[in-house]
Amino acid sequence: MTDPFNPTRPAGAYDDLLARVLPQAKAQRDWEPSDGPLPALFVSHGAPPTLDDPQWLDDLFVWAQTMPKPRAIVVVSAHWENAPLAISASDAGAPLYYDFGGFHPRYYTLQYRTPDATALAHQVAGTLADTTPLHQYTNRGLDHGAFIPLMAMYPAADVPVVQLSMPSLDPEALLKLGTRLRSLREEGVLVIGSGFMTHSFEVFRRPELKGHLSAFDTWAADAVKRGDVDTLVDYVNKAPGAHIAHPTADHFVPLLLTLGAGDPTQATTTIDRMVFGNSIRSLQVA
Repeated sequence: MTDPFNPTRPAGAYDDLLARVLPQAKAQRDWEPSDGPLPALFVSHGAPPTLDDPQWLDDLFVWAQTMPKPRAIVVVSAHWENAPLAISASDAGAPLYYDFGGFHPRYYTLQYRTPDATALAHQVAGTLADTTPLHQYTNRGLDHGAFIPLMAMYPAADVPVVQLSMPSLDPEALLKLGTRLRSLREEGVLVIGSGFMTHSFEVFRRPELKGHLSAFDTWAADAVKRGDVDTLVDYVNKAPGAHIAHPTADHFVPLLLTLGAGDPTQATTTIDRMVFGNSIRSLQVA
């Protein structure tokens, strides 16, 4: 990979992906009720450098191709905490929210114009109506925790998408929110928690921290394999290197949303790789 802040071809790997897979993406078979519930996903989403990493993009695209094309997508990203619970703009072609800084200007012109998601927004509101009010921010499009992975997974931008805020950074709160969204999967809605299995910028300056991040990743993978949600909820006290791997909770707790939206005993790793010293482990939960 090139220097993330000075790439030779900004988003060049993404351009190459589009040229290669767009017809395949458009032809992907649509979800049907006979397919049964879609899985819930935890995606380590990356930032603009994801669009310069051919393997990362290909891994995401191939993963999406193993499933029928969802009828719609609900994503909860590490980059939006808001209480009371809020939902993003649902109009067709809603502009993106470029919530990152210091990158090449091209990344701030990228588009991901998804179809109208008004019906999906109403469906999500109805699903949550008995537990919490839902405010809509009509001027807030998808942030990079949502649009970066989706640009690779569904490059045709032909699936309606809405983003939900995190009501707090409390793992239990995200677990409960995931549980409330679980029924959407039976209607062809893909539920995604978008975070990062480890999220340390300090490792860029101190490579010796890589061992701590690897230990955290191994611990989390083992807990997920055992379906030990209680241990994952208490990761701050139980995980090795927790404060190094996650100085703040925002990129870890979307994992709990995913586990709440599925069966925690049916989680499998789909991507297992270290990038810039951090784990981009991503999971699928039946």
